[in-house]
Parts: sequence; C-alpha cells; structure tokens
Amino acid sequence: MNETTIFPARTIVTMDPSQPTVEAVAVRDGKVLAAGSLDECASWGPHTVDDRFADHVLTPGMIEAHAHTFEGAFGLLPYAGWFPRHRPDGSTAPGVKTYDDLLNLLRRLDQETQGSQEPIVVWGFDPIYFVDEERLTRDHLDRASTERPIFVFHASAHLATVNSAMLTRHEVTRETQTVGVARDGNGEPNGELQEMPAIALATSAIHMIMRMMGDPEAIRTLGQMCANTGITSLVDLGASGVTRPEGQDVWHQVVTDEFPARIHQRHLIGMMPGLNDWGAAADQVKAFELDDTARLRTAGLKIVLDGSIQGFTAKMKWPGYYSPDGISPTDHGVWMVPPEQLLEMVRPFHERRINTHVHCNGDLTIDLWIDVVEQLLLESAWLDHRYTVQHSQLTSAAQYRRMAKLGMCANIFSNHIWYWGDQHHDITVGPERARRMEACRTAEEAGVSFSLHTDASVTPLGHLHTMWCAVNRVTPSGRVLSEHERISAQSALHAVTTGAAYQLHADDEFGSIECGKAADFTVLEDNPLTVDPMSIKDIGVWGTIVGGTANEAAHPGA
Repeated sequence: MNETTIFPARTIVTMDPSQPTVEAVAVRDGKVLAAGSLDECASWGPHTVDDRFADHVLTPGMIEAHAHTFEGAFGLLPYAGWFPRHRPDGSTAPGVKTYDDLLNLLRRLDQETQGSQEPIVVWGFDPIYFVDEERLTRDHLDRASTERPIFVFHASAHLATVNSAMLTRHEVTRETQTVGVARDGNGEPNGELQEMPAIALATSAIHMIMRMMGDPEAIRTLGQMCANTGITSLVDLGASGVTRPEGQDVWHQVVTDEFPARIHQRHLIGMMPGLNDWGAAADQVKAFELDDTARLRTAGLKIVLDGSIQGFTAKMKWPGYYSPDGISPTDHGVWMVPPEQLLEMVRPFHERRINTHVHCNGDLTIDLWIDVVEQLLLESAWLDHRYTVQHSQLTSAAQYRRMAKLGMCANIFSNHIWYWGDQHHDITVGPERARRMEACRTAEEAGVSFSLHTDASVTPLGHLHTMWCAVNRVTPSGRVLSEHERISAQSALHAVTTGAAYQLHADDEFGSIECGKAADFTVLEDNPLTVDPMSIKDIGVWGTIVGGTANEAAHPGA
C-alpha cells in the first residue's frame, strides 16, 4: 500500500461548499485522499502525521493564470521600478524614485561590468510615475553613458527607452520606418520604442533577454518565486514553443517532478502583424500536448491584440484617452494584430478545440474578441470553450453580459488598481472609467467566471496582493476606485483558485481541496477570509505543497 501523509493545520480552507473548512487533509500518490477531521483522515488506514503546518492555514493551491517567464529572467536582472520589489532570495529591491536614481544605477552597472560588450539592461521602469519630469529619452540615458548601449525596459513590457549608443549600434535613424519608433521635434528617434516591432530593433538587448528566459537558472528562479509567493501553478502566457520549438527541451529538462510549481504553457502567436500558417501553428500546439507531464502542460493559445493603457498603446473606444485640455495625448492605440485577421487566426485553433486567451487592455479590443467568439460558435459549436478576455481592464457591464451569454471568461488585472490606479484616474482614462476598471463585481453579477492575475513581471507575482486589490480597490493616494466594484475575500480566493482552474479546463483537478484532486496547497500564516480585509496582502507565506511535496519560501540570508 502506498504511503499516506496527513497534514493537520490551524485552518484548512477547502473552497468546497459542502465543508468550507476542515482540520486535516490526507495525501496519497500526490492527490487528496480525504479532507475532514483528523479522525476521518486517519480512517483510511496506515498513515504518517506531518504536523509542521499545525499553526498555519492551508488554502487550495493558488493559480497564477497570467504570468511570464520574464519574472524568472528579470529576477536575475537589476530592477528600476517605482515600487520596492521582492527578489528571488526573499530580499527587497528598493524603488527608483528619481531620474538621478536611475542614472546612478546605470552608471554603477557600467562600472561593475567594464569591458563587457553586452548592453546594460534594467527593467521595471515606468515614466508615468514621473509626472513632474519630461518623459525619459535617449538624452537622459546619455548622461549615464554615451558609449555603452543602455536598454531600460518599462514595467508594462510594451515599451522601452534606449540611449544613443543603442540606437547607433542597431542603425535606428530618422530613416527607420518601423511603427513605434518615437521621434523628437526634429524627426530623430528620441530613444522610446513602443511595442514589440520597435523594441525588437534593439536586437542586442532582446537577444540577451531571450537567452536569459531560456536559461535553466531563470526557470529555476521562477519556480522559487512561485514557492515564495504561494503559487502552485503558473500559466505562462508568453510561451514561445510555436516560434522556437527547440526551446521546449530546456523546459522539459528543468520542470521535472521536483520542480516547485506546475507550469502551464499558453503559446504566443501574432505579436507581429503579417501572414502565418495558423493551421500549422495549431497542429504544433496539439503536438506539444503529447509531451505533457504532471508539472509541464500545454494550456493553449495566447494572442495579443493591443498594447498597454499606461503606455497609451491600448486600443480605446471613443473618446479615447483622457484629455482634460481637450487635446488627446495620442491616437487611440496600436493594433498588434490586424483586426480583420483575428477570426482567420483563431479559426484553426477553434476547430481543433484549443482554448484561446486574448490580451485585451482597451475596450475596443474586447468588442472585437467577443464578436470573433460569437462568429466561431456560429460556425462550429463548442459549448465548453472557456475563451477568455485577458486583462479585461475596461470591460463594460454590457460586454460582460455578452460574454456570459457566450460562455466566455475574464482574467482581471486587479493589481492595476494599486500600481496605476491614480494614474488611470488622473492621466490615462479619467475619473469615471477609472472607477469601473477591473470590474470584478460586475463580472460576478453578470455570471462571468473570472480569475485575477499579476501579469508578472509587469507587477510582482503573488495572489495575496491581487486579492487585496479586488477586495479593497485602494490606490496609493488613499482613493477608493468605486466601492461598488469591491468583492468579498471569499470571491477573491475563489478567483485565484477555482476560477483560475476553470479557465484551464482543469477545475476537476485543481482549485479546491477535496478527494481526488491534486494535493496542491498554499501555506499561509493567517486566513485571508478572516483577517481585516486591508491586511490580506500582508499575510506571511510559508510556501507551498505541490503534489504532496512541500516547498519552503526563500528567506534572505538563509
């Protein structure tokens, strides 16, 4: 008989309405054998009691339904963001609050790596926080170095700023026709590169980042960061298997049965407009499923339709971006895929029953994706598709009603309320639309199944913070962005467990603690359902249990 281990805890939150909390869970063969009282768990026969979590709280394993392997790679790169950021070793990197802070960081990195031909790459920067400064350009970065190429990746991963040396190295000039190369008053590139076609011009920096993303150390770092933040499953919405299938070998080598998290790969296509053989891409995704393991799985397809709201590249319906002076700061965003091509792209995947999630930051893209789903279902019925609007930031009540009728899901970027809520209110979309951003309550009332996400590395990995944002809707200035859109802690925990599992067509295996499901648990210092709602984000994380194996969070100096 296989060994049974019983884990008692102070509280075990099951997300099973027939028994919302229990005192113990029995695990056998990596699955939940029983959940209930200690005596009930022991009644299954010979067992070992592991009481290390007797003073802790267990919840179903939290599922990050939208993140990127950037989080692991960037965990190895210097950080230049506004807010302090947890690092893989459990320490905290300070925020960069001034341009001088940024330039001093770049100068120090240049001195520490003198003689290197690699560019200096930092990440996490966002000019929208520097409202009293002119927007960052190559002229600012040239003060750090005029000889060493510099690449400052913005937090959104939709923009970057480079110095003159980087522009020179890759021959980006006034003659460059690539869309997204920002210009100064004289028509010269000013160093800002908007969206991937333009960002890709900084080839040396992009190649450096791509190498790191495929580095086994970056993948292992990602696994440790999952344990640090209580994530048992992470869905990578930027998997590159379709464009670089050879990279799958590294993932299979690293993500073994001992890896501290499950990785679900949603393969990316369509970042660059143009013609592709979508049928062949769909066949490739189906082929990946043949190599699925317990820890590394194929989740489906990801398409990016537009850019970011804070980068002014999301596609917006009338009246566009907020303009208190009556002059719109930009046009209405950037299509990352020609809208007339979306149906053609998705159809082969739909015909093969491959679940598709589409990046929709602006409200214009949400309309398009809903229209495409409706047309696909008219052509070929698939009653359990679970197609998802990713980010779903400006989804209106009317759009949620349509999504509910079509069986669509939403993955809501609740962290925006904290990280950019004030900026959305004052700068990007204005007060009214900011109050109904990340509309979890509206989705809930419409009957749309939803999850929450961090889009790590765009915001830090960890669902206690996404839950806190959805429950409280508080910005750094203390503003509450619509009390009406607040949801309960119970709904928020459901979103990051059962709701996220549902989007993966995996709610029969994950998302709650009940007999037959995977023994995936998040181990916390307190119960997010009973603490003061404003304290949810501050709950300590011991680590995770994945398939019955415990993974402790890293601590600085340990």
